[in-house]
Amino acid sequence: MGEQLHGRNIAIVGGDEREQEIARLAAQSGARVKAYGFPWPDDGIKGVEHTASAAQALNGANFALFPIPGIAKDGTLFAPASPQVILPNIELLSVMAPGGTIILGLADENLKKAAGTLGIELSEYELDTELMLRRAPAIIEGALSQIISSTRITIHNSDVLIVGYGNIGRLLAKTLVLLGARVHVAARNPVQRADAFSAGCTPHELDEIIVVAPLVSILISTVPAEIISEGVLKALPPNSLVMDLSAPPGGIDLAKAKELGHTAVWARGLGRSAPITVGASQWSGIEKRLISIEQRRKNEG
Repeated sequence: MGEQLHGRNIAIVGGDEREQEIARLAAQSGARVKAYGFPWPDDGIKGVEHTASAAQALNGANFALFPIPGIAKDGTLFAPASPQVILPNIELLSVMAPGGTIILGLADENLKKAAGTLGIELSEYELDTELMLRRAPAIIEGALSQIISSTRITIHNSDVLIVGYGNIGRLLAKTLVLLGARVHVAARNPVQRADAFSAGCTPHELDEIIVVAPLVSILISTVPAEIISEGVLKALPPNSLVMDLSAPPGGIDLAKAKELGHTAVWARGLGRSAPITVGASQWSGIEKRLISIEQRRKNEG
């Protein structure tokens, strides 16, 4: 179905090793692909132009692909390998082709404002259930690796609190139960709490987190909101593991957690633990969006 993208200009800006696979597959679709801001392989990527700046990659782009980890609190794109900070403001985005589209995990208010001013469409897929579930196994594997490397106890027979029971929280909770952990789940939705109970977890309402905290040695949040208060962090046993799996800007004050003596881990971007698998799954969802947008515009025109 990629023939509908033939000749279109796609810029892939920011990200990590996953974007290598996304770029490779985008080029195979027949699109003209330019890339900047993610780790570039020594042998290059067939059909993809590696530019010297984000502006060069975005110049004339019909579509810009930004990473799922998205935008930090300071408004910059997730691009740990970039030699330059990438700030998607009006000046940078103005070089895109008229009527262009940015596809990313989630946009912040500044990006929404800049895109609106320029008439650029935003397509967010952080909440795309199908796509998230396809990449979820790699995220869970990455989370398990982080837990193992950041603790001096086994997952088996440990006490864990997971805050949030969306796509990732649900799969992580079930996996930890299978590994022999005693898993507590705090969720707002009563149906989610019932589902957690049926999976062998102990469910709690959000206002019970402070009560459960002293009973666990691992706390994992998947909610991008400040539900974990300083009081909760103080209530945890000494030297607990505090892990934030949520989307930017995150939901835990990790600096405060470290100050209190806990091991604090920001575990966003775990899909890079299996970049080929996750990159391919992300592209499958992105490609569907690109083609849908192209078809809609054709019908409108």
